[in-house]
Amino acid sequence: MSSHKDHSKLESIKEAVVKSDNLSEDEKSQTVKRIEEWIAEDKAEGIIYEELIELAAGIRPMLAELGLIN
Repeated sequence: MSSHKDHSKLESIKEAVVKSDNLSEDEKSQTVKRIEEWIAEDKAEGIIYEELIELAAGIRPMLAELGLIN
């Protein structure tokens, strides 16, 4: 998983929703869709974070060379 977050809790909730007898099929479908969106968003945030860290590591030496940072 590329994200820094652990999605096991969301996956457990998703499984419980699917197995629920208290929710209609439409409610289950909508809830599972929303949980999957949360997982995708969390993964995207993790990827963006990692890319920004890599970018910052590459820019830092250039900024130091220009005398903008120590």
